[in-house]
Amino acid sequence: MQVYLDFEKSIAELEGKIKELRAMGKTGVDIADEIGKLEQKARQQTLKVYQGLNPWQKTQVARHPARPHFMDYIEGLVEDFTPLAGDRLYSEDHAIIGGIGRWQGQRVAIIGQEKGNSTQTRIKHNFGMARPEGYRKAIRIMDLAERFNLPVVALVDTAGAYPGIGAEERGQAEAIARCTDKCLSLNVPMISLVIGEGGSGGALALATANRILMLEHSIYTVASPEACASILWRTSERADIAATALKVTAQSLLELKVIDRIIPEPEGGAHRDRPETIRSVGQVISEELAQLSGVEPKQLKSDRRKKFLAMGREGVA
Repeated sequence: MQVYLDFEKSIAELEGKIKELRAMGKTGVDIADEIGKLEQKARQQTLKVYQGLNPWQKTQVARHPARPHFMDYIEGLVEDFTPLAGDRLYSEDHAIIGGIGRWQGQRVAIIGQEKGNSTQTRIKHNFGMARPEGYRKAIRIMDLAERFNLPVVALVDTAGAYPGIGAEERGQAEAIARCTDKCLSLNVPMISLVIGEGGSGGALALATANRILMLEHSIYTVASPEACASILWRTSERADIAATALKVTAQSLLELKVIDRIIPEPEGGAHRDRPETIRSVGQVISEELAQLSGVEPKQLKSDRRKKFLAMGREGVA
């Protein structure tokens, strides 16, 4: 069942009419021409709506329940994926999944947040909000990647790290800091892609990479628009204003040189053509891996450090 967002009402009406006409067509009535005209109109309306999305609307698209998640990319792009579980300190965390496999033929270590796609799986994966053991598992996988000289691919999709009492008791901030530090000190190439939400330190812990990419309608922010609005105006109802001020969109972040590249999404967002989105992601990350292959470890670390030191400094490339 197609889920429509608030700003997609005009698209929903047209596609609803198309479904009704198709149902009538099964009765033997020839209405192919009418359906064709409505399909063209729906496509034009979709293009018009998605070309004019504001930051808050892009936030809603980034959170769309039908958007491809981590395991969708694993199933579509990674062969011989072997998941690794546990942090060897406390327990397993299902919000972060990681392991080794072949990304379109190339051996890689891959890590990412999984939100789940049903009530049961969302609860299992804690809506993609990792606890300390998830970040410590990520560190363990990155250590393994260095040992076997494997590039690291990270797919980011989280509203933020889990803020529960248990997570804080087990050192949530320390785990995030160590994971971020591990990314910065890696001797192998690292590519991070924001596939949906990139929220706060929970996202940064897996996005301190040589190359930072974003899907066209994904978001990356220091705090969610709702949280920002609650802090500034004591109400989450002004989240749309906060989203604009935070510059959460891929387009704004590319202009600010926080990210390196935007991957275009199909017409109407990734959720409307999941196979095409997954194919595009596979192609672009393979290109980035090829560009980083053969770069010396010392140079990889130096480039990574310079990238993040340059962020926010006017006139520094």
